[in-house]
Amino acid sequence: MPVSRSLPVPGPGNPRRADRLLPGLATAAAALVAAFLVHWLVPVLPAMTLAVVLGVLAANLPAAGVWTAGRARPGLDFAGKHLMRGGIVLLGLKVSIMDVLGLGWLALALIVGVVAASFGGTYLISRLFRLPPVTSLLVATGFSICGASAIGAMAAVRRIRHVDTVLPVALVTLCGTLAIGVLPLFVHPLQLTAPVFGAWIGASVHDVGQVVATAQTAGTAALGIAVVVKLTRVLLLAPVAALAGTHQRLTVRTDADTDGGHTKLPPVVPLFVLGFVAMVGLRSTGWLAEDWLAAGAALQDVLLGAALFGLGSAVRIRTLLLTGGRALLAALASWLLIAVLGLAAALLIAA
Repeated sequence: MPVSRSLPVPGPGNPRRADRLLPGLATAAAALVAAFLVHWLVPVLPAMTLAVVLGVLAANLPAAGVWTAGRARPGLDFAGKHLMRGGIVLLGLKVSIMDVLGLGWLALALIVGVVAASFGGTYLISRLFRLPPVTSLLVATGFSICGASAIGAMAAVRRIRHVDTVLPVALVTLCGTLAIGVLPLFVHPLQLTAPVFGAWIGASVHDVGQVVATAQTAGTAALGIAVVVKLTRVLLLAPVAALAGTHQRLTVRTDADTDGGHTKLPPVVPLFVLGFVAMVGLRSTGWLAEDWLAAGAALQDVLLGAALFGLGSAVRIRTLLLTGGRALLAALASWLLIAVLGLAAALLIAA
């Protein structure tokens, strides 16, 4: 029977998509098991951070590097892009509007101010260190809002290439990990109370898992306020994405007018960001039982962990050392700026 020309024929030269993705997805799954196991043995190490680290190791060890750059690459790229978006949607289940409003209007204004100042300051620092505009934008987004998740969202909104997210994710992971070891050392010298320390961590550390790992060193009082302040920053992902999408749409529309209107306009807000907002709304209703919230959190960790391993597996240390020196200095300067801004806000929030 003749085969339609419109349908691809599976074979060595044209493998089915599932066959192409399976090696990379299986590799990410195995790495994720290892990350969760290490986190279980050493709880202070966040599983998401470990996923990035394992990805970087896999990319730079000789045999593993050949695998991640070869047969596993399609699946790892799929994880870094599409599973990241699924994880961002489920991240909304952690944010309750009632918890955010419980902080009070002064605290909310301070958190918004810290995010705005962190975003603008980090972007300016990155440009002063002569980083490309795209890298500067992604670094500013990740440092000011919620780490790798925010970088993935901004990259999708601005239609930034997947490969351009690798360096910003590596930097935000490095500096977030640095916070886990460094910031608790300042509790006694600065005579910080547990609520002030928790608010500081929530206002200045990048990833949710890193916030938990850092704040829990000062007890449950610090951890409670740290998580609420951090999730308030996470909530700002939606308006920031909407503003970025509007700017991108206006830019593309101008280009379309120039070339005769043949350029397709991007959406103001991508569907996965709308999904994030919907999950925030669902969580805020109080309809979901704790078991459902726990299941959503577990699935979110799986999706984001696989995505972060995929992104980490694209980091080549040799290339990073040759091209990322200025980026590292910019990231450290930005990390210091955000720590100072967060501490100032925390002293007012928990006063």
